[in-house]
Amino acid sequence: MIFVKHVRSPEAPVLLPDGSWLLVEMNPDRGCVTHIGADGQTRHVVARTGRPNGLALDKAGVVWVAESLEPALIRLTLNGKFERVLTACDGEPFLWPNDLAFGPDGALYMTDSGISWKDWNQRRAEHKSLYLDGRVYRIDTKTMKATTLDSGLPFANGIAFGPDRNLYVNATVSGMVYRYHWSDGRVGKREEFGDVVDRSLPESFRGPDGMKFGGNGDLYVAVVAQQDVTVLDPNGRVKRRIRLDGPRPTNVAFGPRGSKKIYVTEQGLDQFEVYEVEIDGLPLYD
Repeated sequence: MIFVKHVRSPEAPVLLPDGSWLLVEMNPDRGCVTHIGADGQTRHVVARTGRPNGLALDKAGVVWVAESLEPALIRLTLNGKFERVLTACDGEPFLWPNDLAFGPDGALYMTDSGISWKDWNQRRAEHKSLYLDGRVYRIDTKTMKATTLDSGLPFANGIAFGPDRNLYVNATVSGMVYRYHWSDGRVGKREEFGDVVDRSLPESFRGPDGMKFGGNGDLYVAVVAQQDVTVLDPNGRVKRRIRLDGPRPTNVAFGPRGSKKIYVTEQGLDQFEVYEVEIDGLPLYD
């Protein structure tokens, strides 16, 4: 079912405590964080930042934005005021801040796809031969200290913490979701968890984007250019594929507690879709 139409390259849906939504409209003609009413009937622009990509909400109600046009981590309040608080880690500039998730330690974890958005647009056809130095960062939002946890991922993208308190990150070009054993802000070696690409389809560009965990430990992964949300069971096996209305899903979020629904941003048809599922989402860290 279509919840909202005419959102320009939407991404990063975030449910607010009152049942309304935030998402980003990545198309540079819009380049904004948008607020959508709980009924999907009202909307307004909170702020225009350039080309926002990822969002995360903290317990104080501050919105953290992964901005990809002029790469930065942005701190945004719902009154529309924002500041670019971080643009590099240890002197290395961010290239494409992509997705965000808070961890059990209260730190913010961010993926960087490892190539600038402009370069990717020009060279995406070469994606198999490109060197993509995707990164995973831990960011202390009090001190603004960033730490590199991993590098060399082939287009780091979606990020989430599981019920096991471990960190999960996907890479769009490899099609793989990876797992890192997490402890007190440190991670272990990257290990393969599950492949979400349907290898029976003709070969073309497709791969994982945003993802969220269900309360039963299943991982719901938006697979861009595959027209589905692929569900991985707690062992990383494909459990089901939820067929979508639009072909290019970018992210997924669970609806209010008790609704048993997922909401999917989709940039092929520029819409925000909603589907019934069997469970509610795993509560996010804030």
